[in-house]
Amino acid sequence: MTHTIQFLPHNKQITVADGESLIRAAMEAGVHINASCGGGGVCGKCRVRIESGEVEGGISEKLTDQDREKGYRLACLAKVTSDLTVRIPVESEVETSRLTQTMDRHTARAMTVNVEDLKQDGLFIPPVEKIYLELDPAVEGDNRADVARIMHHLRIHHDEHRLTMDLSLIRRVPDIIRQENFNVTATILRPVREDGKNEIINIEPGDTTNRNFAIAVDIGTTTVFGQVMDLQSGEVLAQQGEFNAQISYGEDVISRIMYAEKGDGLATLHKRVVETINKIIKGIIKKAKIGTHEVSTITLAGNSTMTQLLLNINPSYIRRDPYVPASILYPPFHATEIGLELAEHTTALVYPGVSSYVGGDIISGIMASGMYRSPELTLYMDIGTNAEIAIGHQEWMVCTAASAGPAFEGGGVKFGMRAAKGAVEDVSINPATYEPMIITVGNEKAKGICGSGLITLAARLLETGIIDSRGKFNQELDTLRIRQTDEIWEYVLVYEKDTQIERDITITEPDLDNLIRAKGAMYSAALTLLDEIGLKVNDIERIILAGGFGSYVDLASAITIGLLPEIEPDKVTYLGNGSLLGCRINCLTNSLRQQVTQVVNMMTNFELASTPSYMDHYMGALFLPHTELNYFPKIKAKLEALRK
Repeated sequence: MTHTIQFLPHNKQITVADGESLIRAAMEAGVHINASCGGGGVCGKCRVRIESGEVEGGISEKLTDQDREKGYRLACLAKVTSDLTVRIPVESEVETSRLTQTMDRHTARAMTVNVEDLKQDGLFIPPVEKIYLELDPAVEGDNRADVARIMHHLRIHHDEHRLTMDLSLIRRVPDIIRQENFNVTATILRPVREDGKNEIINIEPGDTTNRNFAIAVDIGTTTVFGQVMDLQSGEVLAQQGEFNAQISYGEDVISRIMYAEKGDGLATLHKRVVETINKIIKGIIKKAKIGTHEVSTITLAGNSTMTQLLLNINPSYIRRDPYVPASILYPPFHATEIGLELAEHTTALVYPGVSSYVGGDIISGIMASGMYRSPELTLYMDIGTNAEIAIGHQEWMVCTAASAGPAFEGGGVKFGMRAAKGAVEDVSINPATYEPMIITVGNEKAKGICGSGLITLAARLLETGIIDSRGKFNQELDTLRIRQTDEIWEYVLVYEKDTQIERDITITEPDLDNLIRAKGAMYSAALTLLDEIGLKVNDIERIILAGGFGSYVDLASAITIGLLPEIEPDKVTYLGNGSLLGCRINCLTNSLRQQVTQVVNMMTNFELASTPSYMDHYMGALFLPHTELNYFPKIKAKLEALRK
């Protein structure tokens, strides 16, 4: 159910879902309401008047009985339950016209995997299948070998050919098939190559065909995520994330490689990431109420360094010129070989990479996005500390990696933090008074700024003229929020009394400089790839965002600061954790597994350090949105209109 809200005096209208917070609806409509506590009902500044319609809640001790009778409510506490007409008290009627000149707000549409679509397309063929067999018992006159009996039955009754079985399973077969009078379930692993063989990886007594599960794992530099799926239905039964235990030995891949080069450093890092994955496996299996012996396969993906540390392979040469990974492709192997606490028969598959800094996590995301099957020229951006970018379509792809730094994840920013409760995630600024309206994760008092909040804040500071294109504050503005502390200029986003941390939360010029450098690395990397293949930025037809905050970042803000090319919002989709999603799909359809090598082979990698045009593009991108405003004609026009 949806409801329409009319905001006065701005004459802004928006349609929202039933139960949406009124303050978030106002933010989405581009309507500014004074609010400094993050949406927790503490400051009492977000007073609005309900002129028609009904809301749920919105009442606190900050409103008098007379206020309530007149229809006043706190927007942060009010839930939309009907069509509404809402009047926003405007402190300066002279400047009302400026308050309506807001930028459109959009978030990316989420890209999802629908198992039913896979089924309709004939692609829901898990790489590991269980088949129930009622074998003819061994009797006098039929003394075929036990393994031959199984393979013959599969060939005659199930049209299964080119079957193999390894020695460890052969040792167990004689006892297993006699436990249920020659009624068994065979688990068959389909080949990654079309000309490969089908391997019987397990034999169980009785019928266990309804108990077939798989695990998907994304091995991030900072966090590791895992999911367990039912291979009968495709349903995700449980999921869990944990900090990568390697983080104690270095926060980035270079630090970890350097640690791995010392003494038993490689063995230690290998052990720590395996411990992290085992902790996740234990947790999700418990939540899903299944046994480790019921997990038939596990798919893992990580960047090149994480992959080699997982496999206990020396990563030293990844960071040394000419930057060479140990391998691009890895064969399937038994999960127990690297210490994963799963059954002996559980098969592990690791996503291949492209180069030292474009790894299996990106290939996994590209496979999940389907861009390799699309005729549209697509820009794929995995936004994070180690930012990876790919451009292409069904005929070719180019890729690269750029060191964006930790700003998008809250690092390198004085009050930066991850998107946990209390993190400022959305911001509006009154262009007349320069007073902010903030919303935090969990609607709690603010304690920091997350990546999506930082991007939106920078855009609002630029739009209102509080900062210039270099990220420097306008010191002549009539507001106490712009100040100098320890010779550093800053803007006070939240005053101490409205925070959880007992001090003012500010955004400083060094913070903005770090953000500009991070977004500059991303955008210039994309421009460099386009240059190298003879294309222009306006040739991009579609953008796919992956990474931690892609679903929350305001697209207009990301374009305003020059992080994304200027493109219509409906052309942008959000993949979420593309690496984990690609691992999940890999577990559900063998078709994708067989296409991975093809996709890797169609990708051309560019090392930015040895691409001359990159530095020129990078220097041009160290402005908001860019030195070359012709890349952003609509933003240029909007900024000019906002400042009239």
